[in-house]
Amino acid sequence: MNTPLTTPVTVPLDELPGLQGRTLGPSDWRMIRQEDIDVFADLTGDHNPIHVDEAFAASSVYGTRIAHGLLSLSIVVPHLSQLWKVTGVGVGINYGLNKVRFPAPTPAGARVRARAEVLEVTELDGGWQVVLKVTYELEGGEKPVCVAEFVLRYYR
Repeated sequence: MNTPLTTPVTVPLDELPGLQGRTLGPSDWRMIRQEDIDVFADLTGDHNPIHVDEAFAASSVYGTRIAHGLLSLSIVVPHLSQLWKVTGVGVGINYGLNKVRFPAPTPAGARVRARAEVLEVTELDGGWQVVLKVTYELEGGEKPVCVAEFVLRYYR
């Protein structure tokens, strides 16, 4: 197992409001392997040839197989664990997403990393709701491959 290069920001639950406006990261780079794409295609039933068919993808506008956009979203947890750690939490949940965009494709074999910005922290009964804008960068890319506003809830 690789040791992360990034040290997460550690914040106690009741100090979450102090992070509003703060930028976190970047995380370490993570390679998106074709094997990961194939497993994701099998799990979701999304076998679009742009993801899994090498010959088809080679003749496409991208020239290669690309990862599913939703695969990018599904790997958020290990990236976030490198960016921050909230202590004193009884339970934390992914409450949903406000907005998601995939401005650029993620070619198979490419590496991505994440940065996050704490957009909003709102008090809840027994905890806090955080809106976190996560941007996935493609190594050597000009545009991000994913920008998503995650809504997270942390309870005592």
